[in-house]
Amino acid sequence: MGSSQEKKELKTGYTTGSCAAAAAKAAAMALIQGETVSQVTISLPGGGQLTLPVSGVEAACGRGRAEVVKDAGDDPDVTHGLTVVAEVTLENKGVHIAGGQGIGTVTLPGLAIPVGEAAINPVPRQMIEREVKTVLPPGQGASVIISVPGGEEVANQTMNPRLGIVGGISILGTGGIVRPMSEEAYRRSLVPQIDQALALGYRLLVLTPGRMGVRKAEELGLPRSCVAETSNFIGAMLEECAQRPVEGVLLLGHLGKLVKVAAGIFHTLGKLADGRRETLSAYAALEGASREVIERLMNINTAEEAVEILRQEGLSQVFHRLAAASSRRAADYSGRRFKVGTLMYSLKGEIVGYDEQAKQIGGELAWKASLK
Repeated sequence: MGSSQEKKELKTGYTTGSCAAAAAKAAAMALIQGETVSQVTISLPGGGQLTLPVSGVEAACGRGRAEVVKDAGDDPDVTHGLTVVAEVTLENKGVHIAGGQGIGTVTLPGLAIPVGEAAINPVPRQMIEREVKTVLPPGQGASVIISVPGGEEVANQTMNPRLGIVGGISILGTGGIVRPMSEEAYRRSLVPQIDQALALGYRLLVLTPGRMGVRKAEELGLPRSCVAETSNFIGAMLEECAQRPVEGVLLLGHLGKLVKVAAGIFHTLGKLADGRRETLSAYAALEGASREVIERLMNINTAEEAVEILRQEGLSQVFHRLAAASSRRAADYSGRRFKVGTLMYSLKGEIVGYDEQAKQIGGELAWKASLK
């Protein structure tokens, strides 16, 4: 292939944590050294350094101020383009970090930051403190306020409302650099939902691929705080549950996703693996479906079409078989560390398949479902 068809190398960016540390360092330099810089170099948590451009650097009335514009590179980060502002004033000792405009406040337990504190995660806090200390004279302390104008509006596009972080975004980053389209970073962003549910006392969790499942859980009367979104990472979230004191998991989702789990597919992105037709056909055959019905199932465009086909043939029991298979597969995948139940529904919201474990877990969570 010619070079025109080669994939362009994706550009890396930097985290809000790096932006905050760089802005704080530049503000401290302006306040203490009287130096107005256009860029600063900071140390990264895992080693190495990063140089970031800064702007709006000034010092007046005993306060230093600097701005860094968040650049996420080629990563589709909703915080890309926001301005991270740091204001530094001197104190007697220690470096005290607080959140200002656009920084969320933690209101629920289970996160890395205590309730009532600004949502500036531990690693960014360490980075900010370290960079400010490189500028402070020995024995001198400082107060650092981090703000992000526009952060409150953008926060609605993040996981923050789900996690009980109100009023703005979080200052994040464990490595300092954003890797474009990082699947691992996205997976990590989902895990705090589990820790928060555990911190609130739940040992039975509901895992659902997306917002539709969250709405279905609410409709069934399941406690909102025990529901965690998995996106396509059902397997990864089951693994995280297995490392924690989780006693049971209810898989709740559209049949198109959970049929894949019944087939042993735990990363449910369609382009990676898709055995829905084959799985539906195999389980229909186990229920006595004719060759004609199996051929129809093998030619469906969406898993949703199978609902009407099987109903017409009196084979709706297939979905209960699939639910039980999904639970067995998920339990095996998790090392049988906890019980698993499965409930699947159609796009219309109709419950089409479930197993006894789903009824048991749902009952223990006091849901309102009336299942036969």
